[in-house]
Amino acid sequence: MTDDDATTEKKFSDAVNMTASQIEKWLDTDESKSVGDRSGGGESTGHASGRRIIDILRKKKAELTGGDREHMRKVVGYVHRHLAQRPSGDVTDTPWRYSLMNWGHDPSK
Repeated sequence: MTDDDATTEKKFSDAVNMTASQIEKWLDTDESKSVGDRSGGGESTGHASGRRIIDILRKKKAELTGGDREHMRKVVGYVHRHLAQRPSGDVTDTPWRYSLMNWGHDPSK
């Protein structure tokens, strides 16, 4: 593993503060399915990302591929950009929070 891989894994671990089972349960909710870009028609980009994050979290480090690490970097970038756009007030029941949770980050934690 390179230093870059270790950095990617650390940043991903910091950004994704939900477990695989928490994300899996969340993705089954109507709230999860109500947010995100659906330019491809069906499932939103964030919802698909959540499923990929579950797969990554359930792998051993030695099983991670270059594609997995690329997605991990994408997740870190999304979470950081989205956190910078935090709306004012209580965000508990907002599309902003729901979208972040699709990407494995619950800002209320």
